[in-house]
Amino acid sequence: MSRRLSYRQDGTFTIVQFTDLHWKTGTDADQSTRKLMELVLEAENPDLVVFTGDVIYTGHNTDCENPVQAFNEAVAAVEERSIPWSVVFGNHDTESLITRKELMQLILSHQHTVTEAGPEEIYGEGNYTIELIDTKGRSAFNLYFLDSGSTSPLEHVPYYNWVRRDQLNWLAGESARLNPADQAEKVPALAFFHIPVQEYQQMWDTQVCYGNKFEPVCSAPVNSGLFTTLLEMGDVVGTFCGHDHVNDYHGSLYGIRLCYGRATGINTYGRDGFPRGARVIRLTEGEKDFATWLRLEDGTAMTEQPVHQPENAK
Repeated sequence: MSRRLSYRQDGTFTIVQFTDLHWKTGTDADQSTRKLMELVLEAENPDLVVFTGDVIYTGHNTDCENPVQAFNEAVAAVEERSIPWSVVFGNHDTESLITRKELMQLILSHQHTVTEAGPEEIYGEGNYTIELIDTKGRSAFNLYFLDSGSTSPLEHVPYYNWVRRDQLNWLAGESARLNPADQAEKVPALAFFHIPVQEYQQMWDTQVCYGNKFEPVCSAPVNSGLFTTLLEMGDVVGTFCGHDHVNDYHGSLYGIRLCYGRATGINTYGRDGFPRGARVIRLTEGEKDFATWLRLEDGTAMTEQPVHQPENAK
């Protein structure tokens, strides 16, 4: 069984996506990140917060010597408000000092998290599902969470990891479990992971997109088929990732909306004139699509974003 959350009585469900906090030691930069998070939480009053990876930074050159304290401080603004929250791991959360299993156990010790460790027999920590129930008690939306790993496991393949075959099989199985064959239509779903898939670049090259692209799409160098799996499942209408701090665009590719978050952490790289913030996702009862906008560190809600239309846009 999946964990369940409920829509509000007004028929809405609001998700705030925080990504790439890169919390280290609680310095002034980290405290500025917390103030940003508090501003967003006050403005949006979300029903769920999703941290899409790199909540803390444990790279080998970091001054983060206490990852337990760092993580507790990083999520405190949400936990102290008793808001349900969930996490998927990024590539920097467990580079050193703490393992994924150890960090997962820390996460599960928090009262208001809805994160789950997920099946032990498949790759990664934190592959799990949350079901959203509408005001009539019906299944309204499903949320899939995936561990996209850290660095490549193969010496001759550089850079980043990818969602593995056993994770894809599990994901397809979850979709089948939640959408029985005798069901009239599939329950729509969203998917959350840290490292973007290669199709984010394909979408930028061929489709109208909204938002900004100021750095390469830093996906795994090999395509493990996550996007194809989502297409074949037929229920996922949107995906949300982080990882690339100065990309925040979204668009649609073959009927799936691929969305970047807006980097939240102050204590990490960014770009002048590109304020930190968060992505907001609004679900409405009876609708299979979703509304989304950015809430920036100055309090602005950004709904009108730059439009990118490549020459060969379809």
